[in-house]
Amino acid sequence: MKIQTEIVVTLNKVLTSELTSINQFFLHARIYKNWGFSQLNDKCYKKSILDMKQADKLIERILFLEGLPNLQQLGQLSIGEETPEMLDCDHQFELNQRKVLQQAIATCEQLQDFVSRDLLTQILDDEEEYIDWIETQHYQIEQMGLEKYLQAQL
Repeated sequence: MKIQTEIVVTLNKVLTSELTSINQFFLHARIYKNWGFSQLNDKCYKKSILDMKQADKLIERILFLEGLPNLQQLGQLSIGEETPEMLDCDHQFELNQRKVLQQAIATCEQLQDFVSRDLLTQILDDEEEYIDWIETQHYQIEQMGLEKYLQAQL
């Protein structure tokens, strides 16, 4: 099935964001694991795997539309050096990714590609759930203090 080039370009923008996300969250997971924070490691690792599955769905959709998935382009990673900074980097990344997804969804609706829109909406739901999780972590740090929060992550 061949569809508008603008849809393929739009899906590739989202794919770039997902590929970047995989790397950022995977590295943060491994940093947390190295520090012994198993709960943070598990959450970030599962996020990177989810992003990999989302990237796979985007690749399949682009190929179905007879486009070429761009796996060579990555955005800039934001890697923190301590837990609050890592959470901040991930939060900002997710907020930016949400904007990319919202714009992509609007483009798909405008061009009446509702299958791609539905795929992007599912991804957006997952990203918003993760944004909520990060904001909860910030709240817990504020309420508990960093030391107690980190103890709870062991």
